[in-house]
Amino acid sequence: MKDELYIKRCIELAEKALGDTYPNPLVGSVIVHNDIIIGEGYHHKAGENHAEINAINSVKNPELIPESTIYVSLEPCAHYGKTPPCALKIKELGFKKVVIGAMDSHDKVNGKGKKIIQDAGIEVISGILEEECIQLNKRFFTYHEKKRPYIILKWAESGDGFFDKDFKPTAISNDLVNQYVHKLRADEHAILVGTQTALTDNPSLTVRNLIGRNPIRVLIDFDLKVGKNTSIYNDEARTIVLNTLKEEVKGHIHYIKIDRINFLSDLMEVLYKEQIQSIIIEGGSFTLQQFINIGLWDEAVIIKNDHLKLINGTRKPEFHSLASEVRDYRDNRIEFHKNILGR
Repeated sequence: MKDELYIKRCIELAEKALGDTYPNPLVGSVIVHNDIIIGEGYHHKAGENHAEINAINSVKNPELIPESTIYVSLEPCAHYGKTPPCALKIKELGFKKVVIGAMDSHDKVNGKGKKIIQDAGIEVISGILEEECIQLNKRFFTYHEKKRPYIILKWAESGDGFFDKDFKPTAISNDLVNQYVHKLRADEHAILVGTQTALTDNPSLTVRNLIGRNPIRVLIDFDLKVGKNTSIYNDEARTIVLNTLKEEVKGHIHYIKIDRINFLSDLMEVLYKEQIQSIIIEGGSFTLQQFINIGLWDEAVIIKNDHLKLINGTRKPEFHSLASEVRDYRDNRIEFHKNILGR
C-alpha cells in the first residue's frame, strides 16, 4: 500500500507538466527514507533534467540516499540524449531500492533501465499502479506503439444535432465549456481542422481563455483554398498545411504534400514523422466522419446544448458510442467517450 501511495504522488507531480514535455513522457519521482519523503521532482520540459534527477537534487541530506527508496512513475531511461541516463545515476548513488510504476516501451529503454539497476545489485519492483501510469502517458505510449498520435475527436452540437444554424458560425457552448476547451488545447500537442472549417469559422486554434501553450495547428487544405489572411495563418503557433500542391517551409508555416485518396494513412505518417504525440480533431462533420468510419480515434469529447434548437445547418457526424463519463457545465454537458478498439 505504501508503494502505491508514493507512486500516486509521482503521478500527481508528473501531471504538473502536462502539455510541456513533448516529445518526452510525463514522469514524476519521489525519494523516501524511513517512510518520510526527503525528495521529489518531475520532468518539466524536453532537454531539461529528468524527474529522477530533479528529485535527487532536492534531497537536503544526500548521505541518506543509500538507505532510501526512489519511486518513479516510468522506467528510468538507459540512453544518452540531451541528458545522461537516469538508470546510471541511480546505480552510481546506490539507492537501496527502486520502485517503478510502468515500464517504458520505447525502443531505447524497454527494460534496459531496469536491467542496469538490477545488475548493480539494487532491488527493483515494477508494475505498481501500472494502469494509472500508462494512462498518464497514453499519448507517449500510443505514439511509440502505434506509430501515430493519440487522437481526440471534439465537437459541439445543438439539441437537434447541428453544428451551426443555416451553415453560418453559431455559438453552442457556454463560457465555462469554452474555458475547458482551451485547457484541452493547451494540454494536447496539436489540433486539426479541414478546409471548410477554416473558411467558415476562421479559427485561430490558439489558447486564449487561460495561460497555456498553443498547440501545433494542422490544416487539411488539399487545393490551398484557405487564404493567407485567415487566422490560422497568424504567427501565434507553428502551422502544418497538408495539401496536394507544394512542399515548402516559410517561417512558422510548413506545407507538406499529401495524397488525397489515402489521406488518413498519409496523415498518420506525417504526424508521426513530425513527432506529434497527440492531436485534437476539431474539423467539420466531414473530416470527423472519416476518422469515425474507420475507428481511428482514442477519445471523443462531445459538447451538447440540449436546450438549443438550430433546425437547419451542418449535421453532426454519425457516431455510435456510449459515453464513459458525462459532466454538466451549467446548461451544457460534455460527454467523454473512449475507443477501446482503436486502431
